[in-house]
Amino acid sequence: MKLRSLALISLISALSITTACGNSNSNTGSVNSGTSNTTTSSSSNSSQSTASSNESTGLTGEFEIQYFVGGYGDGWWLEVLDGFQKANPDLEIIHSAGPKINEQMQPRWIQNDPPDVVYIDGAGSNERQMVLDDQLMDITEYLQTATNVDGELIKDILIAQPSDYDGKNYNLPLVFGSWGLFYDKALFSQNSWEVPSNWDEFIAVSEKIKAAGTSPLIHTGMYPYYVNGGLIDSAMVSANGGDTSILLDQVELKEGAFSSDAVKTALYQFKELVDKGFIDAASVSLNHTDSQSQWLQHKAGFIPNGLWLENEMKADVPAGFDFGFIPSVAQKAGESNIVIPYTSTIAIAKNAKNPEAAKAFVEFAFTKQNALRWAEITGAIMNVKADLTNSSASGVVKDAMNFFNDDNTIVAPVAVLNADVEKVKQDSTLALSMGKITPEEWMQRLEDAAAKAR
Repeated sequence: MKLRSLALISLISALSITTACGNSNSNTGSVNSGTSNTTTSSSSNSSQSTASSNESTGLTGEFEIQYFVGGYGDGWWLEVLDGFQKANPDLEIIHSAGPKINEQMQPRWIQNDPPDVVYIDGAGSNERQMVLDDQLMDITEYLQTATNVDGELIKDILIAQPSDYDGKNYNLPLVFGSWGLFYDKALFSQNSWEVPSNWDEFIAVSEKIKAAGTSPLIHTGMYPYYVNGGLIDSAMVSANGGDTSILLDQVELKEGAFSSDAVKTALYQFKELVDKGFIDAASVSLNHTDSQSQWLQHKAGFIPNGLWLENEMKADVPAGFDFGFIPSVAQKAGESNIVIPYTSTIAIAKNAKNPEAAKAFVEFAFTKQNALRWAEITGAIMNVKADLTNSSASGVVKDAMNFFNDDNTIVAPVAVLNADVEKVKQDSTLALSMGKITPEEWMQRLEDAAAKAR
């Protein structure tokens, strides 16, 4: 699992929490976790990685890739790199990978001796800092015409577009995850509870859930960014007419960005849940695993969380439990679903020794077939629009991808607040969930924090 704050500006501020949860306690091994080791590992599924895997592109020399091995494991990387090797038999591929690879490779980045490609994820990785340190290649123009090995324009098949740094792009989101609300399909079917598609329906089914003696919603009070990402942020975008710039205005700490009418509307929607007693009282003191365990035991109907949820709790899922996912519920009837994403990215080093091979790997990796394999191998979603209907991916992953492929879904940009402002936001949301402050006080606290940060 990956605990994520919304991320664009200070991704690293959330990464220490990310690692504490999903990546650091992974039981996956490393792939030659030294800093520069050649590996010839292969996978029995490598032939599936792309239809063009046996077509040699004539690349030669060395190609080095750095990738963190955490909650997603290394199976996908080995499979895709094996296919890339078969397509380029004269290319020497060097894997620098493992759970501590970011720390191990840091001296080489400082010495301007980086790998050609880097997957930016896990402890010690900092996308924004790498951009500020001028370590990543400017791929803005390249992405305008870059096609994958299947002939598709890469930018056209992405779910989330690359982060914008003053009009330039330095990376591609590889992993796409989404915050949202989760529920048990089996429980809802058993009780004839309707799955909501808008706010009125959400309130209506919450009334039924409460009447049945169950809390409608439980959340991780110790980590309030779960309820921000899974409920409040999408409510802000919905209240802003589906305009996602509200989140970027907050990232940029614009005056009034935390006290607009849309913010006020979203906060009063959340307050309605508090006032109606829809939020489990135990939430204020629960961490992520405790709240998730209670939800699995049907102590609550909904839980705001990220798409890692099923994989993280797989050892504790009761028999017959059927994960359901909704990206947003705050919208009015007929309005678009709002996806609040989190991503992990891949980039080419500015000082790559083999930039031609680096670009060729990107074009090899970003295909719909590889996206399907990512879903099957990791239980998560790659940042490529793909049809997972006939794949072996889990039901909740397929449900999520259906939302992402829907034209009636708005995908917000990945957007992270200044770390100090983010802390105030989390504390204020927790206080609001306990009825200790009003929406107006929440807004004032955030405006004050933003002014201080400016």
